[in-house]
Amino acid sequence: MRWSDLLRMSAGSLKRRKLRAFLTILGVVIGTASIVVMISLGLGLQQSMYEQMELDGGTTGLTVTGKSDGGMMYSYSIGTGSEEESEKYITDETIKELKMLDHVKSADPVLNYSALALKGKYEGYIQLYGMTPEAMESLNLKLEPGGRLPDPDSPELELLFGNMVLVDFYEKGTGKGYWETGELPDIDLQKDKLFVILDQDSYFQTQETPAMGDSGVDNGGEGGSENTVKTPKKYVLGACGVIAGGPDTYNANSYNVLCDIYKLKEYLQKEFRGRAIPGQPTTQSGKPYGQFVYSSASLQADDMENVEELAQTIRSLGYDVYTNVEYINGMKKTLGMVQAVLGGIGAVSLLVAAIGIANTMMMAIYERTKEIGVMKVIGCSLKNIRQLFLLEAAFIGFIGGIAGNVLSLVISAVINVLVPGESLWGTEGNISYIPVWLMLASMGFAVLVGMAAGYFPAVRAMKLSPLAAIRNE
Repeated sequence: MRWSDLLRMSAGSLKRRKLRAFLTILGVVIGTASIVVMISLGLGLQQSMYEQMELDGGTTGLTVTGKSDGGMMYSYSIGTGSEEESEKYITDETIKELKMLDHVKSADPVLNYSALALKGKYEGYIQLYGMTPEAMESLNLKLEPGGRLPDPDSPELELLFGNMVLVDFYEKGTGKGYWETGELPDIDLQKDKLFVILDQDSYFQTQETPAMGDSGVDNGGEGGSENTVKTPKKYVLGACGVIAGGPDTYNANSYNVLCDIYKLKEYLQKEFRGRAIPGQPTTQSGKPYGQFVYSSASLQADDMENVEELAQTIRSLGYDVYTNVEYINGMKKTLGMVQAVLGGIGAVSLLVAAIGIANTMMMAIYERTKEIGVMKVIGCSLKNIRQLFLLEAAFIGFIGGIAGNVLSLVISAVINVLVPGESLWGTEGNISYIPVWLMLASMGFAVLVGMAAGYFPAVRAMKLSPLAAIRNE
């Protein structure tokens, strides 16, 4: 018997029993859609993770940290699992040294400094991240209309605010902010100027003791009593832009305030002239360290395959290294378990559908016993009879797989519209993500499940006695 004859007979058998075939296919549709939607949730989380990695240096990014002085530059060696401190500091000489290593595409310093910002009745702590223009461009930041990156040639320190910076501001008197009231401070970061205080210790001391000089004036005298404290300068700074997003849209730089690193360095050196800058290392006598020390160095490797080799080379030089590849590999294991659990939950529905297919095929054998006997008498081989019933089961799985994928696409679209990714995971992107390979795999799996469920009924059909089958009424 030719394959075309088998296909025609299988399709015809399903058409004669439309309601039973429809109900059986419906079970496969639900099972397939359940598996696809469940796995798509894990894939959506994985996709969001990759998008965030692209905003944080991509898969070729490395973060190099040095020795800490107990301040802003403390870090671990994440890649090695060690919490021992590095042996060296990140200085200009370090940046030059890193740029000379093999497989290094770029190396830029990063300076992290905590400052106090004031505006009217509000105040809040901001995390200043000084970066080079090239490093900021590599972040591929999405800005609100009219925004731009900080200009390194600007006479003032320009600030690029993260979209969630305002949630850390609070009223001076009550101490209430966004997390207590649910309302953002009445501050327009794109238009309003902020008073930024770099010397926080002096500022808070002046709130308790008489201050020398007027606010905003950098006095140089040493007169006054022991209880008087020099008033720190309040820098009037404005924004060059704001990262796109609302107070609930998290990304890698939502809470950061980006600025030009060399301009920030200039401001700090001017503010703390003759004194140690907070977070900078000091000598045993308390004097400033000979070289300016950065918080970290941001590196880009020439290829993802060379990231681990480059990380080991840098660690051998005495620095701590963290790579996005190490983070991704760790997350892949976790996401793999999540996807396995979600897929297993969906597979239960398909298992129930398989039982329905087996039941349908067994009923078909009982109803077509005489037909099977006639086929055997006229010379139809046992192999053809088995193929006939397996094809019917495969048809059920195939049709159910197609319809199940269509249903899963609809469900996925509804989920992504009703539940934005940032509201659940705090990251941009879709909660449910269905790639083409998942649809093809689910269709193939549905066909295999159908054939597996129809195998034993097909074997039973093969074993029927021709004479007994013909006599059956």
